[in-house]
Amino acid sequence: ESANKMIDYLRNEVIPAAANGSKMGDFVVDKADDFEYTDPIDGSVASKQGVRIVFSDGSRIIFRLSGTGSSGATIRLYIEQYENDASKMLVDAQEALKPIIETALEVSKLQEFTGRDKPTVIT
Repeated sequence: ESANKMIDYLRNEVIPAAANGSKMGDFVVDKADDFEYTDPIDGSVASKQGVRIVFSDGSRIIFRLSGTGSSGATIRLYIEQYENDASKMLVDAQEALKPIIETALEVSKLQEFTGRDKPTVIT
C-alpha cells in the first residue's frame, strides 16, 4: 500500500513538476517520465514500468515496484551517476553516490511513505 502511494505521488506530483532545467538537489533535470518498454521482437508495449528521472549529466534515478505478494510490493530504487574524474573512481559507492541517493530519498519521500530509514537490501 505505501509503495503504491509513493509511486502514485511520483507519477502525479513529481513528474509534472520536473521540467527540463529544473533542479533536484544538486542535479539539473533533463527529463522525468513513467517509462515504458517496447519489445523489439513483437512490438508489444509494457507501460508504467517505473518512474525515471534523468539528469543533464547523464545520472539517473529510477523507482520501480516489484512483487505483488501478500506482503505488498517492493520498491526498487536504482541509482546511476556519471563520474569522469578518475581520482574518484575507487571511492566507496555509498560515499560517491551519497548526493544522488539523498536527492532520490528527498524527491520520493520514500521514508515518509514507508516509515523505513534504511534499505533492506543493497546490491
